[in-house]
Amino acid sequence: MARIAGTNIPNEKRVEVALTYVYGIGIVTSKKTLEAVKINPDTRVKDLSEDDLLKIREYVDKNLKVEADLAREVSGNIKRLKDIKAYRGLRHSAALPSRGQRTKTNARTKRGKRVTVGSGRKKSAAKT
Repeated sequence: MARIAGTNIPNEKRVEVALTYVYGIGIVTSKKTLEAVKINPDTRVKDLSEDDLLKIREYVDKNLKVEADLAREVSGNIKRLKDIKAYRGLRHSAALPSRGQRTKTNARTKRGKRVTVGSGRKKSAAKT
């Protein structure tokens, strides 16, 4: 299994798709990377030579922010928004959608499982 930026990428997939297993590399960035290092995107990872893998690793290390560095930057940005009490930061703190989506319906993935709220009064005793 080939390792790029600390991530194992699958051997059986095309290198263009396999690169997307690295956090911070999507399909567009993957295509640009392969174009820059002059490797055919249709090549399987198992068919790449060590020299090709080394080229990809060096390009990713020098030109892209991936994995832990990217995650640290994103969490730092969110923390900054929370610290300055920006509206988006408050939405992150409250675990609600921060980009203007409605919450009366939908937003289930962000808000969690539905919780039914009862009437708030005890049930009356049964008549005998």
